[in-house]
Order: sequence, then structure tokens, then C-alpha cells
Amino acid sequence: MGGLLELEGLTRRFGSITALDDLSFSVQAGHVVGFLGPNGAGKTTAMRAVFGLTDLDSGEVRWKGEAVGQSARRRFGYMPEERGLYPAMLAGEQVQYLARLHGLTPSDAAASSRAWLERLGLGDRVGSRVDSLSHGNQQRVQLAAALAHAPELLILDEPLAGLDPAGIEAIGSVLVEQAGQGCCVLFSSHQLDLVEDLCESVVIIDHGRLVVSGTVDELATRGARRLVVRVDGDRAGEWAVGLAGVTVSEAERGALRLVLEEGTDSDVVLRAAMAAGRVTEFVFERRRLSEVFREAMREAEPEPEPQPQPEPLAEEEPERGRSGATVDGGER
Repeated sequence: MGGLLELEGLTRRFGSITALDDLSFSVQAGHVVGFLGPNGAGKTTAMRAVFGLTDLDSGEVRWKGEAVGQSARRRFGYMPEERGLYPAMLAGEQVQYLARLHGLTPSDAAASSRAWLERLGLGDRVGSRVDSLSHGNQQRVQLAAALAHAPELLILDEPLAGLDPAGIEAIGSVLVEQAGQGCCVLFSSHQLDLVEDLCESVVIIDHGRLVVSGTVDELATRGARRLVVRVDGDRAGEWAVGLAGVTVSEAERGALRLVLEEGTDSDVVLRAAMAAGRVTEFVFERRRLSEVFREAMREAEPEPEPQPQPEPLAEEEPERGRSGATVDGGER
């Protein structure tokens, strides 16, 4: 597959549940990759597999072409969805302790932990207990712990969940900065607009299987044309319903996003919009990541299994008497 991080044919079952189903994808150096899927798709299980935190039934995780072992994992940084901080420890001591577990000397760990907490806006909270910090600041401490040992691979499970805009900007800028320095960055999120802004590439999975992957630009320009139309005073977009070759994708704050089938004449759409009112916007746009995601989920839905048809009931034969006559007296 060619990436620094390669997941090849990962399969993991929990009883009758298949969490990962022959999942394969790779992450390039210097890329921020969004790892997307609905709840229960298998994202967390795949991330845990990279760190050896779940046993695989089959498949392999490779780093730089070699099977991942403990020495390689010491160069990885991980931010789990369920935060792994010790509540009673001081923020600075927590980050320093975790950095030492990754092999840093006491002096290097102390310097790096302080530098990262300051970089993330927590320089004045180094001596605060973790459980005295807000949710957003605990997120920042967890990210500092994932970064303090200068990892080559950074994996983050829902790092933006529950953050205010300032926290999102702070963490997002760090992810882009790390990728710019050559780090592999893979993170999961349900905030698709933020993923679209931060990521070069995305991987979308469902039911443990790869559904679609590619660069954001490739996915945004793939498929049917997208047209955004805004008609003054019209917020529902009823005028577009039923137009041949046109599907309403979204109606948001008066802007209608339309999907045009191949061969559909946009002038026909324009005339229909003008008949509904004054047209204030009429422009072709790329697919949003939210549209890519929804279409991928629709395509991933399994075909409904055909239901067995009941066999027709056989007609009952009338009961015969010994002479061959039926019980109602008729002859056969």
C-alpha cells in the first residue's frame, strides 16, 4: 500500500460481532488523515490494534514495512477516546511520567512536558491536579502526553469532541503542524466540517470494512455535479422537487444543494428557480465531506435479503366413499 503505517486485512471478532472485517488502508508521512464512520463502525478497535491493545483474529499492522512491535510503539503517540489520565496527579507530572514511559530521560521529559503544556495554553496549570481542570483542558493535557516524546505516528480518537472553538483551533493547528514536520497523523471525528478543513485524506469505514478512501480533493470532485441555488424568500426549495435529473441533497438556511445527473441541463434548473423568485445564488460547487459520507453510508448498506415466499396451499381433495363418489354425492 505504500504508507508508513499499513493496516492489512485486519479482522477482529467478539463472539458473533465482527468489529473489523478484512480492513486495509495506509497512512502517508506528513499527512493528516481523517478516520470516519458511524458509531460502532470499528474505528476504535482499529486504532487499538495499532497499539496491540486488542488481539486480531487475522491481519497485520506494519510500520515502515515491518510488523509493529513494542520498540516501534514507543515512537507512537496515542490519545484514546476514554481519557487515560490519573485524576489526582498534577498536569505537569502526568505528562512527564508518560514521556518517561516512552524512553525520555527525566530532564528531557520535564522540559518537553512543560513546553507542550505551554504550547497548548496550560503553562499556568502545570501544577494543577488533573481532576481540577475543565474537560477541554484535560483534552489538552492528554494531547500533550501524546506529543511529549516526539512521536513519528500520532493516533487520536475523537480529539475534538466537546471542545470550544478555541480548543478546536489549538488542537487542530498542532495536528497540521505535526504533519508538516513529517509525522503521520490519524484521527477520528464526527465533526465532518472540521475534518474537511484539517485533513488531506480520509478513510471511511462501516461494519469494520473499508467503504471509501482518498484525498479530500479527489472525493470532493468525484461523481455527479453539485449546484447551489438560493432563491430570495424561498427556504424550502419546493420548486426543485420533481425536476428531471435533479436530486435535492441539502436545504440549509435558504441554500439548496442539488445533485445533477449526467446530461441534465443546468439552464432548465435556472429557469425553474427564476420562476420561483429572484435568484441570488447559482453556482457549481464541490461535494462536501458530509455528502461524501452520506453517500458512502448508503452504498455500504447491505442489500435486504429476499424473503422466502410461502408455498401455495394445496387444494384439499374431497373425501371419497368406497364407490368412488365424493361425500357430497358428486361423481369424479
